[in-house]
Amino acid sequence: MTRHKYLALLGLAAGLLLALGAGAADEKKAAEKAAPDHHGGAFLDCAKACNECQRECDSCARHCALMVADGKKEHMKTLGTCIDCADVCSTAARITSRQGPMSVTVCEACAKVCDTCGEACGTFKEDDHMKRCAETCLKCAKACREMIKHAAHAADK
Repeated sequence: MTRHKYLALLGLAAGLLLALGAGAADEKKAAEKAAPDHHGGAFLDCAKACNECQRECDSCARHCALMVADGKKEHMKTLGTCIDCADVCSTAARITSRQGPMSVTVCEACAKVCDTCGEACGTFKEDDHMKRCAETCLKCAKACREMIKHAAHAADK
């Protein structure tokens, strides 16, 4: 066998192996997509809710700061709750998006912080910005609690 034929045959074999390997990887990906991960969906939904809440609380904190600057000192408490809530939600979003081992712990804290912030902002019923923040916090707390339930079910298996 000549050297050129040998190299051609070797190249053909390598190409065939690559094609078979790529096909197996594609089959594995298809199988993973076909079997839905209901628990992973809860983690992702939670991460999205936490991220949305973080952004809303950051925006509301600025709103509260402007209100305090205008002499409305009753917004001082919500300024603090919104800043704290945004920080906790940001951390919870990062940890739950990767389904980290501390997801349940951080989401227990996040749900409590969101309840507190949502309640504080909800007292300003005439203020649309504050009302939107309160609603977003309550949605986030609900998503965190739902993720905690799914995490408990996944741990039981």
